[in-house]
Amino acid sequence: MATEWEFEKIYADNYQRIYSFLYKMCRDGNVAEDLAQETFYQAYLAIPGFRGQCEMFTWLAAIAKNQYFRYLRRTRKESFLIDVYETEPNAPESDEPAYRILREIDINRVRKAVAALPKKYSDVLILRIYGELSYEEISKKLGISPGSAKVIYFRAKDRMKEMLKDD
Repeated sequence: MATEWEFEKIYADNYQRIYSFLYKMCRDGNVAEDLAQETFYQAYLAIPGFRGQCEMFTWLAAIAKNQYFRYLRRTRKESFLIDVYETEPNAPESDEPAYRILREIDINRVRKAVAALPKKYSDVLILRIYGELSYEEISKKLGISPGSAKVIYFRAKDRMKEMLKDD
């Protein structure tokens, strides 16, 4: 197990990158900070299991990603993981109130678009993005083939893009 001093060094060397990684996903400084702290707490508990088969940052980023998805499930908030919003050049990235309102409007648009999808599309989309399941896992859960899960996912994303573009 890493000594307290060694873990402090891990924290100092990686905190800013983990915070930035989380901020890019949630676009909320307070949430990113909370999730970064939880990431390092979980890493501290799990450090005896770290075998060094990957870079420390890679391991920490995996923990951070899992913390983010737990946060999404816990709060039921929608995120900007749908490609339309990740790549949209006009997507607000500020914590100023006006931008927060615009972000909330976008979140509501995404929520309504997901609700408007046929059930099989929304099921696959939600399991893939928010549940972070593989196509194999989705296929088992929904009783379809992995290839069908992949096709449905991409069709759902395309339909979402169309709905959000027209909205």
